[in-house]
Amino acid sequence: MLKRILVLDDNQDILEIVHEALSYEKFEVRSTEQSKKVMPLIEEFNPDLVILDYRVAGENGGEICRQIKSHPEFNDIPVIIFSAYISNNNDLLGFGCDAVINKPFDLVELIEKVNDLIY
Repeated sequence: MLKRILVLDDNQDILEIVHEALSYEKFEVRSTEQSKKVMPLIEEFNPDLVILDYRVAGENGGEICRQIKSHPEFNDIPVIIFSAYISNNNDLLGFGCDAVINKPFDLVELIEKVNDLIY
């Protein structure tokens, strides 16, 4: 069975590139531009990993990460936060994420971090 990944980013171009790259690597991928859809999608899709953009309309990815990590059913799901706005990764790690990727990012780095956390 394919490993499942949920991706949140409000930049459609980044969402498409990440979706394509992860699909090519044989992951089942669901993507959304809307932060409010993340928790319902986690319940429905049951992902093995979640990738969150830090700065999205409505909420920040760090707060969504906190919601995931404090949920009794989903707190074991690894979370990657990517951001172009934070220069200190410790700020993002404080939200409880398992990894940080700075934008702009290399797709090879993304795939390596995903594989490290999912297998």
